[in-house]
Amino acid sequence: MILYADASALVKRYVSEAGSAEIIALTNQAAAVATAVISRAEVAAALARSVCQGVLQESGGRRAQRKFARDWPDIVRVPVTEALVLRAESTAWEYGLRGYDAVQLAAALTWRESIGVDVTLATFDRQLWEAAPDAGLQVWPDTLAR
Repeated sequence: MILYADASALVKRYVSEAGSAEIIALTNQAAAVATAVISRAEVAAALARSVCQGVLQESGGRRAQRKFARDWPDIVRVPVTEALVLRAESTAWEYGLRGYDAVQLAAALTWRESIGVDVTLATFDRQLWEAAPDAGLQVWPDTLAR
């Protein structure tokens, strides 16, 4: 399987929560894992927010951030170019997505076209999860909890 993981999926690799074991298994079995380069900032922000909200202790948040930084070179990074942002603008309107969700969808679609094979988008963001199949991507997980 060729996997595109947005930040909501990636963060579950580094913080133990519902879906963590499944996304770790999925990314470990994938032939390739990609994400938009902005995911680096999104994952860091999610970890920092978890520390600020008391969900994680600072030591745990920093440890998760270091592990993510060590794994970063092994992830295919889709660059955010003017063309990709233009595509994200279009996907935002077409699917009613927030800004970074539109960038993630545009990046997954762009990567799929560049490699010429089907891509599964892993996300725990409901709006992105609902838009991905309409845009022609397979989506994971099969269902999202309400």
